[in-house]
Amino acid sequence: MYSHGSESLIKQARDIHESELQKFFSRLVKLLQGKELGHETVDSLQRLLLILSATKYTKTLPPELQRRLVSLLSSSAEQLQVLSSAVLRETLPLSGQEVNYNQENIFQLNSHAASLLLSQAQSRADLSSLCAQLLRGLEGRQSEGSAHSLTHTLPILNSILTHSPESLTEDHVTLLSKKLVDWLRYASITQGGGASSGGFFTGPRSRQPVPTAELDGTVSGDFFTVLCVGQGFTDDQWMNVYSFSMLRHWLLTNHSVCNGNTTADTAHRLQLSLSLSHSFSNDDRSEVDGSVVSMVSATSSSSRLLPPKERLREKAFQYCQRLIEQSDRKAQKRIDTDLQKACLVEAVCILDRVCEEDTSLVFRTFPCIKALFGRLSSDLSFARVLLPIAQFYLHHGETAAVDCESVWNLVFGRFPAELFNDLFLAHELLRFLRLNLESLQARVPQYTRSFPNLLKFLAWDSPSAVDDFVDLLPSLVTTGTAVELLHTLLDLPCLSATLVLQLRSACQPISDTGGRALLSLDAFRSTSYRGLFLFLLRGEAGSGDTIDRLSTLHKLLAEAADWPRVVQCSQMVPVLLHIFFNTVVTVANDKLLAHLILVMLERSSLLLNIPKYIKEIHRVFSCHLLRLCKLHPSLVVDQSHELLEFAGATANVYSKEDIYTHVVWVLGEYLSVSCDSRCSVRLITSCFETLEAVLFEITSSAPTPGAVCPAPRVITTLMSALAKLASRSHDLIPRVSLFFSKLRTVTRGGSVPWCNNEEDLVAIVTRGEELWSLLKAPGVAQSVLTPPTHIATPQWHQDTNVAMPLRLRALTSLTHPQ
Repeated sequence: MYSHGSESLIKQARDIHESELQKFFSRLVKLLQGKELGHETVDSLQRLLLILSATKYTKTLPPELQRRLVSLLSSSAEQLQVLSSAVLRETLPLSGQEVNYNQENIFQLNSHAASLLLSQAQSRADLSSLCAQLLRGLEGRQSEGSAHSLTHTLPILNSILTHSPESLTEDHVTLLSKKLVDWLRYASITQGGGASSGGFFTGPRSRQPVPTAELDGTVSGDFFTVLCVGQGFTDDQWMNVYSFSMLRHWLLTNHSVCNGNTTADTAHRLQLSLSLSHSFSNDDRSEVDGSVVSMVSATSSSSRLLPPKERLREKAFQYCQRLIEQSDRKAQKRIDTDLQKACLVEAVCILDRVCEEDTSLVFRTFPCIKALFGRLSSDLSFARVLLPIAQFYLHHGETAAVDCESVWNLVFGRFPAELFNDLFLAHELLRFLRLNLESLQARVPQYTRSFPNLLKFLAWDSPSAVDDFVDLLPSLVTTGTAVELLHTLLDLPCLSATLVLQLRSACQPISDTGGRALLSLDAFRSTSYRGLFLFLLRGEAGSGDTIDRLSTLHKLLAEAADWPRVVQCSQMVPVLLHIFFNTVVTVANDKLLAHLILVMLERSSLLLNIPKYIKEIHRVFSCHLLRLCKLHPSLVVDQSHELLEFAGATANVYSKEDIYTHVVWVLGEYLSVSCDSRCSVRLITSCFETLEAVLFEITSSAPTPGAVCPAPRVITTLMSALAKLASRSHDLIPRVSLFFSKLRTVTRGGSVPWCNNEEDLVAIVTRGEELWSLLKAPGVAQSVLTPPTHIATPQWHQDTNVAMPLRLRALTSLTHPQ
């Protein structure tokens, strides 16, 4: 919300009269004609921007003011560049007054003018024309004044490529590919004495040009890269940095400009690549020192035979190989170590892309990638570098026929187990999983078995990771993992608390008695309970669905129930359970679904004591128990013993209202010969007697002190279930009718101890009388209470798309005149 002062300014800007606006325009033109543009000019430009942006209508400025603002784009003061660019974006350009840069003034381009150019492009033709002008500027001889604008040219081209790659023609791609090759591979190797020392590289200016250095301080022995350092840098070295920063994006998108290469080109490229690989093995220097620098230098002359796009691919390969070699040097500054990691990530991603475009490069690249993995895999500080390496193995491991098991053991093993609290790694790893989901399911068996480890990311930072797991969870549900996965999801709050205890245990010495002692932390460190916590922290599925002492674990973690991280995690579990059950019905057989019903009944009383969490889980269980039984009615007969045992426990009426109500409903609805031929009279009678005993117990005595009355919904559901069962076995009708008659007699005396609400009591009695009336005609009762599927399913009286409701309303109006 805006403050009162801000709202007042915006209102003034919107209410300004046209005459006052024209006077303001004239005054601003006079200010812009002055030799020095001071604070008054800046204030006026800021006010003009407020006036233009405060209304939804786009205005047109006077021609003279428009021209003055365009000229400010090349001002030496960046504040004026920013303001003029922002103002011009809020206005319509005059006819013939669009910001246009031709061959003569293209070198005045800066980032603010560039953003304006892109915003005013009205068609693909405009963008294509702009590309042509920019690229002609790159073709021309670079003067001293043009160097600065080149640093803005590549970002503009990159933006155009992002939003409209079809605006670049094949000639544009060829030209830019040539320029990128020159900047990447042939930048100066000496330091620039007069170059700017700020920005990407820092250091005082050098008077005499000297060779650039490596990060460890040694003299650079090969071509310039982003990991070369010096006291000053030349313009082409800066372009080298800019080119590398956009190289991956260029390789990813430039293929959309054209339709690819012919078969002959591909064959020629493969033959040439093989010859280059042969030249590597015969290069004397590479055999002596094993240096990647020597290897990439050996291809300089051979790669000139390639077409521009293939040549860029080759130079990108060489550049990345050199970066990997440079990353092995020990940097003298910590900031340079971070730069090495960032460049490694980019280099591996570029190599991955290059190998996707040309599979013949896979065999040249894999030795380097394999050596890099071997060097970094033991150091988890390089985890974010190892993820692109894993991506490379996933894409090309099958082609190169290499063993990837060690890679996946690291990604799915140590990363989640030891770095679950690294939020950046969690985001990147989960994104990696989402982007490669199909490949991982098909090629990496460790993926589906690693869900206990992967869920640690969710348990630690649920709000950030839940969106990723909404996408990932269905892929983790299989017939082999479903039961254990369900238990693991229900134990997520316990896992969250355990992860907190694990970190606290590592940070706080055992001898430290200061501060408030945590009983759960003592339990975590105790050998007696170590097995419970180790099961929660397991890294792979298969060691068992759950543990026997869950109630003990919940008591140990009772104090964690109000920890913010645990509470947040508990709020995400119902969402994931819905996804789990929606997925499992598509992959599970009847035997597995029957097992899941048992798990739901068992775990309904074995949850971490967070009241809201328990209530939500019961609600989810109720919903999906109903759905499972509706899809597979035979499950009710298969699990009748367990369901009856649950329904016969009177305590469940009070503590598990939702799930108890639905268990009773499915027993009454699906315990029928029409749903399963195995349903016998004996089974119906047994169910009737169990429910009858519960109903008599809760309606014949007051609840225990401190307990609430049974919910009216539970009572009416029990009554309906008994009536349905009696309609299928007529010998039971007198017994249920006796209950209904007693119910009416008892309630005539006024209030009853098991229902403290008069309206609820009236509703219960009314339902009893309706059911009693139906049971007086057993044939009718069975048709009404258990209608055949062909009658119950269409529900013609409710379907507004057919004529039946209209006819019923017409008959009602005729038979009941007002």
